[in-house]
Amino acid sequence: MAGIVNLGISPSQFKRHVSVKTVGLIVNPIAGMGGAVGLKGTDGKEILEKAIVLGAKPIAPARAESFLSELKPLKERMRLIAGAGKMGEEEARNCGFVSRVLGKTKNETSAEDTIEVAKRIRDVGVDLLIFCGGDGTARDVLNAVETNLPALGVPTGVKMHSAVFAVESRAAARVAMKFLWEKLPLREAEVMDVDEKAFREGRVSAKLYGYLLTPYEPRLIQGIKMTSPTSESEIRNQAAIAIYVIENMKPHVIYITGPGTTTRAVGDLLDSKKTLLGVDLFYNKKLIAKDVNEKQILEEIKGKTAKIIVTPIGGQGFIFGRGNQQISPEVIRHVGRDNIIIIATEGKLRDLKSLKVDTADPSLDDTLRGYIKVISDYRKERIMRIE
Repeated sequence: MAGIVNLGISPSQFKRHVSVKTVGLIVNPIAGMGGAVGLKGTDGKEILEKAIVLGAKPIAPARAESFLSELKPLKERMRLIAGAGKMGEEEARNCGFVSRVLGKTKNETSAEDTIEVAKRIRDVGVDLLIFCGGDGTARDVLNAVETNLPALGVPTGVKMHSAVFAVESRAAARVAMKFLWEKLPLREAEVMDVDEKAFREGRVSAKLYGYLLTPYEPRLIQGIKMTSPTSESEIRNQAAIAIYVIENMKPHVIYITGPGTTTRAVGDLLDSKKTLLGVDLFYNKKLIAKDVNEKQILEEIKGKTAKIIVTPIGGQGFIFGRGNQQISPEVIRHVGRDNIIIIATEGKLRDLKSLKVDTADPSLDDTLRGYIKVISDYRKERIMRIE
């Protein structure tokens, strides 16, 4: 499987010798819908309705099916228990799985539905509970099962601060196989979430809600998001990076600038108030659009040369697919890999062994993987690998 860390196994290797395992599946069908339209989440009915008006499309069902597709060669060795309708039953059926269904089929689902299905799966008993969603879904699962059941998240949300998620859907399948049939160890992994209202206002208010028992495979499980340090040396480092980026900005090129304190330093030195947690556009060293969504980006860059400036998430290393879904696969393909500028302070890079991508487009992710330059100081670049 291209682009995924090779653990020395494949589904076909298991077929003759594996025992039958029971797996629970819960899909939060609305998770992540606010990302591409710039809403930074979908908590609450009002925000979901706004996301739909802005053209948001469900992404969780496709990621759930991507996960299940990796396990299809093993479906005869699995007993699948799924949430009703869009909460897992439909995705399982689309991938050829016959599942036992819990809960009621609904057109609109809620956190209460996730909690109820998770509790029923807990009571039935499974070898592993898989949930597809974001930090809010992780909180709901925590509410239901605590540390009484092994659980693993398939990432489909926007914020993704928790350490209970695989780095992407195909990696989640690898982790599940290793845990179920090769006995990966379990660890207590943090369930984090942020106040979405504060997040939309540019403030990160993250809170630890508890721990889930999660299979431990450090290459394929994301860490918790680390907040950016505010030491004087870090601030100077950010400023030096920003100066170097500005000196190399080309005329008549649109710079799509992602969230983060390091990217914000670019705006500060251009005397522009860049959003901390949004995606902004610069042209000829002037801020031309703030907190844009995918549609707005595509409209602005149509027929023009564009570059993307992003900084990896501290502690995780993601450059795409976590908190910047406005920079969508279509945007990235339009810009091209050679026009991606990655910036990160020396302090942040010390804690990262590699960079990661999870755009929801596996073929694009595979294209992005490989070695790339990272600007880490004034006129200083490092080579890092995107895994």
